[in-house]
Amino acid sequence: MDTAHDAPESGCLKVSSKSSPASVAGAIAGMIKDGVPVEIQAVGAGAVNQAVKAIAISRGFLSPVGIEIACIPSFADIVIDGEYRTAIRFAVESRQLHGTTVSTPAKD
Repeated sequence: MDTAHDAPESGCLKVSSKSSPASVAGAIAGMIKDGVPVEIQAVGAGAVNQAVKAIAISRGFLSPVGIEIACIPSFADIVIDGEYRTAIRFAVESRQLHGTTVSTPAKD
């Protein structure tokens, strides 16, 4: 379970220390563009590192098309192989910056 595509239909991407940040970033960007709520789950320092890199990379994918994102971290108690573990979850949401306006084409 080291891919970012464990449960794309639910919007929860499970990231491991071996996940490719660029691949996870592509999944995040695609889901944000489709309006799907995104939640990333990581267990362990290496997995959290890959998740944070993926969020930063996805911001680079989305900013040029006018989409900004925000990330909200939280803890979650989960069970893996019968053991309780603490995961870090990142809710990734699109947002509109204060003071910005959406430009529309000029009318002649």
